[in-house]
Amino acid sequence: MNRRELLHLTTATALASIVPSLAEAAVPDPHAVVPQYDIFELTLEGPSSGNPFQDVTLTATFMLDHRAVTVDGFYDGGSTFRVRFMPDTVGAWTYKTSCNMLALDGRTGDFACVPPRPEEHGPVRVARSHHFAHADGQPFFPFGTTCYAWVHQGAPYEQMTLDTLKQAPFNKIRMCVFPKSYEYNHNEPEFYPFPRPTGTPLATPGDTARFDPAFFHHLEMRIAQLRELGIQADLILFHPYDRWGYSSMSAKTDSRYVRYLVARLAAYSNIWWSLANEFDLMKAKSTSDFTDLLHLVQQIDPYQHLRSIHYSKTMYDYGSPAVTHASLQTYDFASAPMWLASWNKPNCFDEIQYEGDLPRRWGNLSGQEMTRRFWLATVSGCYATHGETFLNHPDTVESEDDKIWWSNGGKLSGTSPARIGFLRKLLESTTTTGLEAPSDPYYLNAVSLSGSDVKAAPKAILYYFDQHQPIQYTFPLPETASYKAELIDPWDMTIAALPGTHRGKATLRLPARPSLGIRFTLA
Repeated sequence: MNRRELLHLTTATALASIVPSLAEAAVPDPHAVVPQYDIFELTLEGPSSGNPFQDVTLTATFMLDHRAVTVDGFYDGGSTFRVRFMPDTVGAWTYKTSCNMLALDGRTGDFACVPPRPEEHGPVRVARSHHFAHADGQPFFPFGTTCYAWVHQGAPYEQMTLDTLKQAPFNKIRMCVFPKSYEYNHNEPEFYPFPRPTGTPLATPGDTARFDPAFFHHLEMRIAQLRELGIQADLILFHPYDRWGYSSMSAKTDSRYVRYLVARLAAYSNIWWSLANEFDLMKAKSTSDFTDLLHLVQQIDPYQHLRSIHYSKTMYDYGSPAVTHASLQTYDFASAPMWLASWNKPNCFDEIQYEGDLPRRWGNLSGQEMTRRFWLATVSGCYATHGETFLNHPDTVESEDDKIWWSNGGKLSGTSPARIGFLRKLLESTTTTGLEAPSDPYYLNAVSLSGSDVKAAPKAILYYFDQHQPIQYTFPLPETASYKAELIDPWDMTIAALPGTHRGKATLRLPARPSLGIRFTLA
């Protein structure tokens, strides 16, 4: 049996359990079957005269039983219009289009949503106030990295980045939609979001009344490839590092761009919306402009993907209902308990500076310090994002000495990624719900892991001693349960069992070295 025959057989079997009448009548066309959380794409032929980007308003309403979800369609060049939909429920869906152009109005059809692919768990949502989980309940602990302009480096370098990510420990990547013009990133991109007729001045974005579908095809391809790797695309919609005029477009153009982007990309399950990177450095826009854009995304995204906005010096109001989580540029982990209590949202320390060797205050952390900051974020009940800024390292492609991971992607050469991967595995093997930090951040970073049936006896407790190096320490464990103890070395990436079981005030002999951890789990 070949792969196509197997697909037909699998399709028929899945449909028989969902829509028996359809399955008994005939095996449906395979294009009419979509796994849960994948993309159903409706392609329609329509008018190409005038400016279809603005002249045509296309939506489709998808229905399952008494439920209806309306999504925006978009013009994709030539005579092609598309509507993309991510079904979140197994069953027989129907749809009907609505359009101000007769040729695209009232088009109907149906498809069957079958169970998801084994590796697909749906979009990431906020869970238990301070944490994240996929739509199907699968826990998600973000261990991110930063590659701002990796999709604007050309095919060979972009493939190198994907090959690196396949082996790296990161499950989220912060990346820009627009190309970037900043230190260590001065290349001219292959694709532009708006057409640039010959003679377009450099400082202007081009014909903003239209979009260039090739730009978005390329971006979608990369987002789909990240999805196949299990990586969330934390997509930055605006940024100030610009020589093309994208950072100073009119409010009307900004709104049209955001609507088009959401229509094209929202059906991808691995999307997060980051409205801006360092929004407060974009002098052509005000805070209220970004608030309006946040509310616009909240209004038009039918799947309610995660939303945030990143700052340089002036923190955004993360208490806003339009924001799902905080995107922080700081390594003030001691303030995490206060922020968690105040906003009651997850905190992502998305810029804690970078491991590297740049002559910049933010770009020359050691691998040890990057590892330390990840541990401090984690035991604060929060999450962190990595970045690497080595200018000259053995893996740099010849004649591309100015390409560095943080902006361009390529290869990693730092010492922290392996240790970050160790921490990720440690966290995922210890809890399914996330860490809850103590109210006192100076209490040697003891963290109770939730999920216990007995509130007084958490399933696990994690300590991180940071720069402290006691030869022994008395741990205030619950009296109601017994725990086994393990010594963790975050740098050597080892976990060693300690003898005995412990409860109440338990004193343990320690190696008197800094940067060690202790994990207690129920015996």
